[in-house]
Amino acid sequence: MPKKRSLDSVAQKCSHCLGACCRYITASITAPRSMLDFDNLIWQLYHENVRALKDSDGWSLLIYNKCMNLGPDGRCTIYPQRPIACRVHPEEICEYDDPLHENADLYFGDPQTLIAYCKKRFRNWDKRFKGYDE
Repeated sequence: MPKKRSLDSVAQKCSHCLGACCRYITASITAPRSMLDFDNLIWQLYHENVRALKDSDGWSLLIYNKCMNLGPDGRCTIYPQRPIACRVHPEEICEYDDPLHENADLYFGDPQTLIAYCKKRFRNWDKRFKGYDE
């Protein structure tokens, strides 16, 4: 059972932030291994507000899209009824103090960064299209 936090401690921490944790969702993905896997990840990064990272929990897509319950003051408008995922989000590793992109093992904020990574990882990266357009 997760440790319960007092509403006062959470409110104190959150009062300095405009809801960084409420401005994106993450989706765990299978670790890309092949050129095709990475090419599919590049395709995903070509979509607006999508990023990718690898950290100690594995690979994830970050989809930047603000929660509909985040008020203009950065506070949750449904706080007493917020989902469990919100309740267990640890304030100790809050994105306000500890931005995801700064602490990830790998972070790809755009497709070009991932393409550069792939060119180093796969020496025949630029030949991956062979057979697809013929």
